[in-house]
Amino acid sequence: MIGRKQEIELIEQAYHSKRSEFIAIYRCPRVGKTLLVRPLFADQFAFTYSGIPNVSTKIQLHNFYRELLTQGCQAQSVPKNWMDAFFMLRKLVASKPEGKKVVFLDELPWMDGPQSSFLPAFENFWNAWASPRNGILLIICDSAKSCIVKKIFHNRGGLYNRLAIQICFQPYNLKECEDYAKEMDLPLDCQQVIERYMVFGGIPFYWSFLEWNKSLNQNINSLFFGRSAKLKDEFQKLDSLLFAKPEVYVDIVRVLRIIGVITNEYLYNEITYTINSNDLLLD
Repeated sequence: MIGRKQEIELIEQAYHSKRSEFIAIYRCPRVGKTLLVRPLFADQFAFTYSGIPNVSTKIQLHNFYRELLTQGCQAQSVPKNWMDAFFMLRKLVASKPEGKKVVFLDELPWMDGPQSSFLPAFENFWNAWASPRNGILLIICDSAKSCIVKKIFHNRGGLYNRLAIQICFQPYNLKECEDYAKEMDLPLDCQQVIERYMVFGGIPFYWSFLEWNKSLNQNINSLFFGRSAKLKDEFQKLDSLLFAKPEVYVDIVRVLRIIGVITNEYLYNEITYTINSNDLLLD
């Protein structure tokens, strides 16, 4: 594992705590949040689930139920709501062997759909059951930081002041990118690392696609413009992850690309998507 020493120390500290702990890990997509948590605990999870983007609450609950069954739950029917789902999760976690029980909920915002009543059920799970048991490590991950900031960090309801540790995942710095390149057997000198950093930033997900036998230009061409380009649709994927209504922001980028520097009034008149207060990004 390159870097992340401080983050690992915080998570391990929480794992060895004598009381139940609640951790939130957040930042932009592709920085390796999930890839840090899963290897740390390997097969030691009491339960792990990753939210599915852009599906109804019914489908989300059905998939949550399937994961419960796969991981040892004996429930006989699909939960009707999130209260039922978290009650099933209680029974599953309680059935696990003694010791710290790790519950990992990845991409939390996708579970909290419109009118899903996810948050009250989540609050009840932590406050009424997990927290008093002194043996639970609850980890949540979010690629859309604003959702956690609003609903968890600034919560004035059942989750007020309940979060023990907040971990803001940062992209790799230049030194960490250099170390990562060495781990991947990429023969890059300092100048070449800087050049790639200017294109891919410190996002390990993008660096993982670089091929040692290709120049920077060749890598860019194959990753973004080739017939089977791995990152060809990355812009659209990130939009859907970060924004509640990505169409607005795609339209804004389209206008900016064509015109360049423009006024807010011109931009507002030119975009084809009708904006209202519900079309803003997740914060």
